This record gives sequence, C-alpha cells and structure tokens, in this order.
Amino acid sequence: MSARRQRLLPGMKKVTLKSGEERYEITLDAGTDPGTGKRRQTRKRYKTLEDAKNAYSKISSEVGAGTYVARSTVTVEQVCSNYIAGRHNLRATSLSKLAYDLAPLRERHGELPVQSLTRRHIDDLVRDLCVGGTVTEKGKSRRPWSPSAVNKVITTIQQVLADAFSQGVVPRVVAAGVKRVPMPHKEMSTFTAAEVRTLLAAAADNRLGHAWHLALAGLRRGEIAGLRWSDVDLDAGFLSISKSRVMAGNRAVENEPKTATSRRTLPLSEPLKASLRMARASQRRERLAVGPEYGLGEYVVVNEVGQPYTPAVLSRYWREMTVAAGVRSIRLHDARHTAATTLHLQGVPVAVIAAWIGHADASFTMKVYAHSQNDALKDAASVLGSVVTTK
Repeated sequence: MSARRQRLLPGMKKVTLKSGEERYEITLDAGTDPGTGKRRQTRKRYKTLEDAKNAYSKISSEVGAGTYVARSTVTVEQVCSNYIAGRHNLRATSLSKLAYDLAPLRERHGELPVQSLTRRHIDDLVRDLCVGGTVTEKGKSRRPWSPSAVNKVITTIQQVLADAFSQGVVPRVVAAGVKRVPMPHKEMSTFTAAEVRTLLAAAADNRLGHAWHLALAGLRRGEIAGLRWSDVDLDAGFLSISKSRVMAGNRAVENEPKTATSRRTLPLSEPLKASLRMARASQRRERLAVGPEYGLGEYVVVNEVGQPYTPAVLSRYWREMTVAAGVRSIRLHDARHTAATTLHLQGVPVAVIAAWIGHADASFTMKVYAHSQNDALKDAASVLGSVVTTK
C-alpha cells in the first residue's frame, strides 16, 4: 500500500505548502505547561509519513511519562531570574552571591532562548572567565577569575539548569558535563607564636589593636565587625557571638550566625580583656571629642566617629598592620587559622577547638584548621631523634 493511501493517525494530517511540497503535520496534547499550569498542544511538520509516525510515537510516550519538553521562547535571563526569585529562603548575602555567580552567563547569553543554550556556550564562558576579558553589564572588562570563583559559577549554572529541567523548561542539563577548573595547591598560612607576639606588640598603640586580638582569638571577620559592646561582659570575662556583619553586594548587612555552633560564648583571655578595656576607654574619649555627630557607639570595632567598619575595610587595615609590624602578610581569616592551630599545638582537644571557633564537626576542624607549623615539625623531629637512636 502506498504512503498516500495509508491511514493517518488521530491528530495527523497531510498539508500542501505554497511551493507545492507535501508535509505531514501532527498536533498532539503536550501535557501541562509548567509555567502557566494550562494544557498545551504541540504542532510539528515532517517530510515523510514515517518521520511523522516516529515523532508521534516519541512525543506521545514522553507526554505520558511527563518528560516531554515543548518548544519554548523562555530566555536564559528569565530562567536565572526565576531561579533567584525562588530562593526566598536564602539570606541577603547568599542571594547577592548567587546573582554575582550568574552575572557572566546573564550578561553574555541572557537574551538567548534557554533551549538554544549549549555546552559550548558554557565551556567558552568558563575559558574566558579564566583568562579574563568577559564584559560586565556596565561595559567593563573583567580580570581573570580564580579557579575557585569559576568553579562556583559552573556549579551555580548547573543548579539553575537542573531546576529548569525539573520544571520541563529544557530537555536536558547541558552544563552537567562541564569540567571543573583545576585548583592549584595552596598552603594554609598561619603565624608562629613569635609572629603573634610581634604583631600584638606593634598593635598595642593602634586604635584597632583590640580587633587584631579578636582575630587572633579565632573570631571570623564578620563576627569582629558585628560584635557589640552588649555582647561583651568585661567584669565576668566573657563575650558572646550573636551577629555577623557581612557584605551583600555593595552594602553591609547583619545576619544571625549560620549554624547553632557559630552562636557561642567565649571566655576572655587577660590580654584580650585588657585590650578591650583600652578600646572602650578610647571610644569614650572619641565620643566626647566628636560630640553629637558621633555614632551610636554600639559596636566594639568602629571608626573615629563611632561607625562600624565593613569587613573589607577591616581586611585592608589588617594588611597595613602586618606591614607595620614587620611580619608576613597573611589574610585576616588566617588569624583564625592561627588560633585553631595554636590551640592544637598546645594539646587542646579538637572537640574543644571546634566549639571555640564555632564548628559543628570536629573532624572538619582537624582537616581544615589544625595543621602543624614548621617550628612544631622541628620539635617533633627532636623528640623522634631522642627516641630513635643507636646510642
């Protein structure tokens, strides 16, 4: 029997184009639109009856299984925007970081239908982020991003496309196979005990000396910036971590601690207590000198007019302090590493160290923070040498 005399399936018809060519058109129910919740249809044309029947069978099967993805004009920008809008459970800082990680994709391919996005698009974006030169929304050229930053972009794009796939917007996650950028090995930097003493001695006359005491006591940068005098009891000798002041885009915001273990109360060492008393007295003098324009005076670490610092400014002053003290310029966060490592080298149990610096998992503390320094390794060699000997 010829194709012309074969029986057409329901929803299938033969049409003649203006050119005189014949096509087989199928119109099928395509299930519910994930965006509107309404029923939808799909209509496609094929050159041969065989192609039309194969497509008919495939579409019907996918619709029945709930995996059919109809053609869509939804753009990359719309998918990214909808994903961010759906993350209403995130903090302002996390939302800001999410938008930051998606910015390169939205700027380059925002107007592209998301179903037209390919793995090559993403691979090229990854490469360009690594070498530099991607263009921001304001037309500025970006410098090369670190492997860590680029890998976060890859992960975020994969999450966005996986969400679009789960909603039936795209037929597959084209970013699933994108390779991570190799991470270079990076040694963790910490101060030795001698360097800690040198820096704190140099900071004794610095108006932010108490901030560096807090850092070397194991507080996070955001915890230092968000610490209030109401959280400090100098008479009883305790301070409580209840807030963290962090950046959300271009503005500083305060958050509750991320985990229950980050919310903690710590006893004050005598040097830290003395440093905080000096800072309190200094701020009272500054308040008298400035007068009514002085800030509320709530925060432990403030500028000369009583305003709290942003975390980035604290990092800048820390770098200047390390240079002035003549010690190695390690990151402000590495002062926290220093505290954990110092406690470890003094034999403090890892579980206690984890509680001190606010970790829920002591094994994570051991893996990330508590590593041996060169001086400690030399001491270990001496101990080993005194035991393993032929004399």
